[in-house]
Amino acid sequence: MRTERLAADAASIARAAEILRRGGLVAFPTETVYGLGARADDAAAARGIFEAKGRPPGNPLIVHVPDVASARALAERWPDDAERLAQAMWPGPVTLIVARRPDRVADEVAAGGTTVAIRVPVHPVARALLDAVGLPIAAPSANRSTQISPTTADHVEKSLGGRIDAIVDGGPTAVGIESTIVDVTTSPARLLRPGHVAAEAIAALVPLQTTAGLITATTERAPAPGTHARHYAPRAQVALVPAEAVRDEVERAARGGARAGAIERGRGTADGRHAEVLPADPAGYAAALYAALHRLEDAGCDVIVIAAVPEDPAWDAVRDRLTRASAAA
Repeated sequence: MRTERLAADAASIARAAEILRRGGLVAFPTETVYGLGARADDAAAARGIFEAKGRPPGNPLIVHVPDVASARALAERWPDDAERLAQAMWPGPVTLIVARRPDRVADEVAAGGTTVAIRVPVHPVARALLDAVGLPIAAPSANRSTQISPTTADHVEKSLGGRIDAIVDGGPTAVGIESTIVDVTTSPARLLRPGHVAAEAIAALVPLQTTAGLITATTERAPAPGTHARHYAPRAQVALVPAEAVRDEVERAARGGARAGAIERGRGTADGRHAEVLPADPAGYAAALYAALHRLEDAGCDVIVIAAVPEDPAWDAVRDRLTRASAAA
């Protein structure tokens, strides 16, 4: 299959919408990461996502819609907590899990479950595409399953080129990590995946319980995307170590014959051209993390040593991604 590379202009958006309407696969930018889109009401199109990504069938997809009314139309029940969060947080990087209408969302999208994950993106390209298609679009991250999420069109091309119909190039994404996922089918609501929007902001609006470190076996249906133990991971071995141990770990790996890279926060101690220093604040770090992992992977690093981030709740989403990236394959 030849993968078309499309610009983020009106003609390209129209072309991407045409591909999606006929059941094809299109990668496009959101404010979080690039998503791999297909019609959420088409079982064959949804299966195409799982095949292209090599995604376990028990891992549900997030459905993207242009507004709150479109989200309500996919739900069997729309709780008060869903309305409160939707009005406050959408458009934006928050995903709500609600009971689904089976006539509006394919079983494959929901991984055979009774719920569906929905969000309204804020990215202008994603919004233009949703308006042009006129259909709900299922879109997990546009990469092979468990691998590093893409924050540029080049990342998508590297992972899925030749497997999908088209990529809409909207430049680098701004947030850089995936959305916060909240299950509003229960009361109190449950935070299933930390993301750019902190638990504190959600809890200020609705009663909330957190499920920190939630892990789902790959043979089971996951309650939400991103709950498998290994996720967001480069091909290299990832070692999380205290900040003061980064230099020693890099040198030890190099002495063992490995090509070693490092990711540090705020300031660097590791020498060499495979050292990445990311911002000291959690939002800046998150925005830069996946791109740094892609660069180190592309440089051929066998080992990536990452300085552990603070235990502060502001770092929960980043810590979740690093923990899963360093899990054993």
